[in-house]
Amino acid sequence: MQEYSAGKVADYNDGDRKVIVCGDMEVGVFRIDGEFYAWHNRCAHRAGPICQGRIMKRVLEPVAEDHTVRAMEYDESETNIVCPWHGYEYSIKTGNHQGNPKIRLRKAEMKIRDGEIYVRV
Repeated sequence: MQEYSAGKVADYNDGDRKVIVCGDMEVGVFRIDGEFYAWHNRCAHRAGPICQGRIMKRVLEPVAEDHTVRAMEYDESETNIVCPWHGYEYSIKTGNHQGNPKIRLRKAEMKIRDGEIYVRV
């Protein structure tokens, strides 16, 4: 396995991300709620550049008793990444797709040493 630097912990504010080239692959490193997460930059749907997608709170559609959707709401406790190709939404913390538990992102191995973030692929 090869190790690649993803920068210093201090360089990331909460909500930041950095996509780094790791040989012939790319990995996205995210800082969400003070924690770091690393995912391979390939959407599980059609291999789109998931880590370059929009970061947003999970979208909820509350359904009324008459089965209509009145408006969208956001789950402030769940931060998602949305694939720019087809809109697939995944939890940045778990890598799970919000609508199908069989679909998930591929986790990248990440270590923090002496204030530096390293990714191994």
